[in-house]
Amino acid sequence: MRRRPPSFSDDEGSLYSGSESASTCSSTDSSACDEDEVNVRMAPDWCAYRCLIEQRGFRLDTCRDVKLWYQRYWETLIAQGQSVSKDCAGYRRACAGGDEDDLCRDAGLPENLFRGTHVSSDTKVVIKAVHLSSREYDIVRYMSSYPLCKDPRNHLIPIMDFIEVVESNLAFIVMEEWSPNFVPDPPPTLRCFLGALRQCIEHAEFMHSHRIAHLDISIRNLLTDYNSHYAYIDFEVSRRFDDDPDPRIRCCRGTELSPERERGDWADPYKADIWSLSIVILHATSWTGYNLPELRPLLRSMQEENFSVRPNATEVLREFDDIVRRMSDCRLQSGPP
Repeated sequence: MRRRPPSFSDDEGSLYSGSESASTCSSTDSSACDEDEVNVRMAPDWCAYRCLIEQRGFRLDTCRDVKLWYQRYWETLIAQGQSVSKDCAGYRRACAGGDEDDLCRDAGLPENLFRGTHVSSDTKVVIKAVHLSSREYDIVRYMSSYPLCKDPRNHLIPIMDFIEVVESNLAFIVMEEWSPNFVPDPPPTLRCFLGALRQCIEHAEFMHSHRIAHLDISIRNLLTDYNSHYAYIDFEVSRRFDDDPDPRIRCCRGTELSPERERGDWADPYKADIWSLSIVILHATSWTGYNLPELRPLLRSMQEENFSVRPNATEVLREFDDIVRRMSDCRLQSGPP
């Protein structure tokens, strides 16, 4: 059964928040260089766009929505025999918000994000405000376009709508709300866990095959729907290199930085992703308790100091599949320790 975690966080830097590190980014392709005015985070007046968003079938969370969500969540916990504390900052904010129809922003999210609901399906969503000319908007639209959206390797978070406000140079990306609890709630068997890791590798291979580097692959940017599906989010520092067959970048922003990026050296963006992906796999295996010595040679190759000898994403996926094929069914059906 799918289990949803609390939707309203009280910690800064939580779900969908991305990396906060200050940075500069440059590229050997001058057309791909950052323009600060379009690639910084937006801080829209959400009340001003509330009607427009509602016209597209989505409702931003109100004080009433937040209080109702907490009440239902507590009822679920009580039914499961768990103790409940109603001293939650999110609930207190909703109660102190004044009118029931006032918007109630989650303080755990940055100002460019707002929680909401798809009215017709009652699906919970997260809405992200971006500059209309930002790299993130370009990349997410591109990966959501046909035929890329039908590629089984594409594990982008499901996008429900793009809402453009041309006169404000603003766009809203409406995403399904998935959970960041990949590690605290591991898949029940090794086979399922390896399937989750494979989706992470496969999406990197998909992006690189379309000349996209994510550049901030990390546990915090991988979500799950609790139904064996995993997805990437946060393309704020990502790049497309359509006209550059051998791109190089200098970029010190991100969570899991390769050695060359840490030093501020010129880096191969795809091989930088490979390093970050290896750290994600290491963290995931460590935190879930799965012991996978079979992966160690592959991970060592992904962490080569010299990025030119690291495998590419296609080679990583091929080797990963070969490793899994050599495992016995009994091993694959075993659960975490």
